[in-house]
Amino acid sequence: MAVIYTVPQNHVVLIKRFGKHSRVQGEGLRFKIPFIESFKTLYEWDGTANKRGYFVELSEQQTDTPPRQCQTLDNVTIDANASIYWRITDPVKAVYDIDILPKSVADIGLNALRANIGKLKLDQLLSERQSLNTKIAAQLAESGAKWGITFTRVEIQEINYSSETAEAMMQEMTAERKKRALMAEAEGEAQAEVTRANAEANATIIRAQAKADAIRILAEAESTYLGKLKETTNEDAASQVLISQKYIDGMQAISKNPADKVYLPNNFNGLFDVSGNGK
Repeated sequence: MAVIYTVPQNHVVLIKRFGKHSRVQGEGLRFKIPFIESFKTLYEWDGTANKRGYFVELSEQQTDTPPRQCQTLDNVTIDANASIYWRITDPVKAVYDIDILPKSVADIGLNALRANIGKLKLDQLLSERQSLNTKIAAQLAESGAKWGITFTRVEIQEINYSSETAEAMMQEMTAERKKRALMAEAEGEAQAEVTRANAEANATIIRAQAKADAIRILAEAESTYLGKLKETTNEDAASQVLISQKYIDGMQAISKNPADKVYLPNNFNGLFDVSGNGK
């Protein structure tokens, strides 16, 4: 191995001395003591977060987990996978405190994904995917601190389920839509009934108010009319005239229908005697 070398930007190398960790070298022109010092190699990482097997990459990494069968809270079997984004913050811990870091990242991500899916029903899982991503990332943070890495985010990629489950979900969705439609129709009919009842009540009030106003105006007119009669005749004569007028109005009302039989009195003299002496 070379004695003088260049560490790429955003990379480090871990130097061993007699098989024990010695130091971390950052980007730039570096050297090591031949025969005494050597690189810590990471070939088992299979090219993830490293170059040439010994340059440790500090930039953000993406690990795609393989699909795994999970069971939801309502006992639906699904296949789910996720993309886990992480970066190394402490190269020494990342290399020496965990065996094969990239594999451990994928395993812990899958376990957290499976555990959280088991707490949700399928419809919740489909509607709350973003909040589930945040929850899984927060759970991974504690393990990440022990391994010298930071989990930046988790994104669930795919959630697959059987055709039978899809058909059952479609039937449930159709039933729910029908239910909402029936509820909306019932609410509309109830509101229309309330509107009609309010309109009828308001109309009744208006008619009653108009009738009361008409009676009041008529009473005021009769009072004025009676007052004028009293001024020109006497009180008894004025009362007799008013009674006669009401009698005539009544006769006019009951004789409007040609089919009704009307019996008239033989003598109207007493009725129209306004001299004050009529009985």
